[in-house]
Amino acid sequence: MWSSREAFENDFCPVQDDLLGAMYRANENGLPQLVESVSSDVRAMLALFCYRRSHLHSLALSIAASCDERELIQPGGRVGSTLYALAHETTAARPAATSSYGNRKAITLSTKPLTTFSPVTDDELDEDIETAGNRVHVTA
Repeated sequence: MWSSREAFENDFCPVQDDLLGAMYRANENGLPQLVESVSSDVRAMLALFCYRRSHLHSLALSIAASCDERELIQPGGRVGSTLYALAHETTAARPAATSSYGNRKAITLSTKPLTTFSPVTDDELDEDIETAGNRVHVTA
């Protein structure tokens, strides 16, 4: 078992970038088939690799759900045990990890202006210029 320092120093993705990208973009129906295409020991390392990256947490949980606890503990120690526990929580306790976009909050935009300004007339503009001119003091 590696220490935390060794894990980060020797950190590498155990699958090719193309496969990782396909898993990242997969929906909930296609992801299990991609995960099954990887051997169980590589799958556990991939789950730990993804778990160390916050933007891949949902993918890590999906991959770890297909692993035995022993498979995750061997390369990951306590982190592997925690990952196993998180992945096997009831689905009611955690939101479903459908895709990288599935967990984002909806964005709402205002349809009304934040502030309303009254239109400036030429008379008001001339008055402001005259007032400003009176305030200018030149000292030599």
